[in-house]
Amino acid sequence: MGTRDGGAGFIGSFLTEELVKRGADVRIADNLTRGDNRKIEHLQEEIEFLTSDLTTHKGCIEATEDIDHVFHLAASVGGIHYIQRENVGGLTPSVLMNQNMLEAARINDVDRFLFASSACIYRQEHDDLNLFSEDQAIPADPHSTYGWAKVLGEIACDAYQKDTELKTSSVRIFNCFGPKESLDPKSSHVIPSLCRKVIEEPDGGAIELFGDGTQERGFIYVTDLAEGMIRTIEKKVDGEPINLGNSKEVVSMRELATRIINISGKNLSIEHDLSKPTGTDKYACDMTKMTEELEWEPETPFEEGLQRVYNWAEEELKGKKQVITTDGGN
Repeated sequence: MGTRDGGAGFIGSFLTEELVKRGADVRIADNLTRGDNRKIEHLQEEIEFLTSDLTTHKGCIEATEDIDHVFHLAASVGGIHYIQRENVGGLTPSVLMNQNMLEAARINDVDRFLFASSACIYRQEHDDLNLFSEDQAIPADPHSTYGWAKVLGEIACDAYQKDTELKTSSVRIFNCFGPKESLDPKSSHVIPSLCRKVIEEPDGGAIELFGDGTQERGFIYVTDLAEGMIRTIEKKVDGEPINLGNSKEVVSMRELATRIINISGKNLSIEHDLSKPTGTDKYACDMTKMTEELEWEPETPFEEGLQRVYNWAEEELKGKKQVITTDGGN
């Protein structure tokens, strides 16, 4: 079995590691615009790596040659500032990659194809807490071009499932978190962003939240997500989308910040910037279809995952400070 994905990225690196553990022959295709070879350097003797432009037909043909299973995670993506904008950069590259990868998989007789979709396809319903089920994606009305790219990818997967020999899956990912995610303030997601703020803020200071802190999310730990994706490509290749997330514990952004502060042991206050984008107010994953059809649910407790991310971020930022100090002294 082989695989193709943004394998040097955050989710892809954990998925690659799990596939290698299971004895798969893994090929990664990544142009490294967001991916980082350091995430997979411990696997370099066990995998094949291609630096590919998956917006091109040629790049996708090369990536899928002699491959059995494709995990397609590559997308044009960024942090909250990015997905709020209506921008062609969030649409065109992703649509090209999705279509070229599916067509290349068909041409190269790939057996199974998993597409990484997103909870961003759902439009807020304004319930007390939006537990989105798969049928709520229709009629489609995402907030962003990123969401529309995912809708189009799902439609394409379903078409290839019906009209070709390719078996496809689409997984709608809800708020994945874990170590090795971007800590760049310009593009990071909420958990690494808050960890960085807490780590860098002196004891007695304050950190800033976007919005009033009442926004709620359910988060899935990255190793659980990797397991869910593998189970999906093994058990559910019928072209229909399925949620992958964890709503067993849902937290507000203020509660999340408070938990991270508690982990740090610092005495920090929380301030709010109501002018900044906040994303959808409330959403989490309806797990019904996932638990029934995959016979599985995530296992990592949220607090345990949060502690792991904080410890990793602290070591990562401490290491960068040491490099800066050393360079400055030369």
